[in-house]
Amino acid sequence: MSGQPVVRLRLRRLPVVRRIVSLVVLLMLAAGPLSTADSAETVGAEAAGLVVWDRIHAVLSHPRCANCHVDADAVPMWSAAAYGPRPVPHGMQVRGGASRIGAEAGLLCNSCHTARNSDRPHGPPGAPVWLLAPASMQWFGRRSAEICAQIQDPARNGGRTIAQVAEHVDHDPLVHWGWDPGPGREPAPGTKQALVADLLAWAGQGAPCPAP
Repeated sequence: MSGQPVVRLRLRRLPVVRRIVSLVVLLMLAAGPLSTADSAETVGAEAAGLVVWDRIHAVLSHPRCANCHVDADAVPMWSAAAYGPRPVPHGMQVRGGASRIGAEAGLLCNSCHTARNSDRPHGPPGAPVWLLAPASMQWFGRRSAEICAQIQDPARNGGRTIAQVAEHVDHDPLVHWGWDPGPGREPAPGTKQALVADLLAWAGQGAPCPAP
């Protein structure tokens, strides 16, 4: 007999519990499709952004770009079939120094690198202003995820937004040299215009980075 009041109490509460459960289910059903759609859209944009990033990375990590994005030691790199399967340090003890133009090393970069490419295969390449990228923008030898994080960090990309990085690519003659490196050198993949478009598209998709 002592258990009967408890049973009656539970029976009286049962309709209320059912109403609460029904309300929760209805709310979940109402919110579910929107939440799923939002999630799918986010995942889709990230996946599309990573595909675009792969194209950007193919340019930034290419020797025509990465060889001059070196660290504070400021030793530019050489890479071509003539140098073997791996890049090697620039010959003749060349260093860019803190100035990034060789002022501290006694041999300015423009001593050999004039405003235009040499006509000879593997001769000194040239552009209107020849210098190394700032040490803060060093990414030679780094992984895709590291370069991705760096290229969107104003402290390590020259104080730029991604849109300004795209503008830099669009207008800097030294960057343009990567697609016109002179005889005997492989140019960077794609075109300058394609890289500009990819940078802007990547930014529009949230600038996702691959996993470290």
